[in-house]
Amino acid sequence: MRARASGIAALEQRLGHTFSDPHLLETALTHASAVDPGGTTYQRLEFLGDRVLGLVVAEMLVDAFPNASEGELARRLTALVRNESCAAVARDLDLGSAVRLGSGEAQSGGRKKAAILGDVCEAVIGALHLDGGIEVARGFIKAHWRDRMISWSGPLRDAKTTLQEWAQGRGIGTPTYDIADRSGPDHAPRFVVAVQVGDLQPAEGTGGSRREAEQDAATAMLRREGASIGDRHR
Repeated sequence: MRARASGIAALEQRLGHTFSDPHLLETALTHASAVDPGGTTYQRLEFLGDRVLGLVVAEMLVDAFPNASEGELARRLTALVRNESCAAVARDLDLGSAVRLGSGEAQSGGRKKAAILGDVCEAVIGALHLDGGIEVARGFIKAHWRDRMISWSGPLRDAKTTLQEWAQGRGIGTPTYDIADRSGPDHAPRFVVAVQVGDLQPAEGTGGSRREAEQDAATAMLRREGASIGDRHR
């Protein structure tokens, strides 16, 4: 118990915030495998943190890129708030060492799983917001996302739109998308989508939503066919 308290205190230092309600942080760190069915886990805080993260990053983007179109801002936002980005922040903060996991999940490497780390990071943002208000959450997000926002160099064009234009320009038809697989719980689904263009071999993509998986599939096909995905921010 003493070691746990010491670990939480060290985590608060890394987060830059001492919780007036420590239970909020403990909840944000509690995976479903660590409690009995129906017990309190990080899922509700994850839901809140996801929305807070999206709002603050959107504010940051509007301020940092005053000449960017809505479409460009949306693509930057999607890249910055996706699970992989949240998991990277969680690794920087070593959130994995503080997560409460059931023995089975811990033994299977749960502390290093991107899906869990990303969810916990969003839950921590939700806890920061409830404990300290939007300014505390905003300060945390700016500290850990600003450099990522400035250095991001992903495609500025929408992959699905680019694929459609590429296919039509070659007269090979319009891309069609079908769900190949759906897994995971309702609060954190995982989609696999296959895209078909004419007689070309289908390409697959994955994502936390059908839209994200479709974009990933379109990107996979463009790369495989040697087509340009779009201009990149330098």
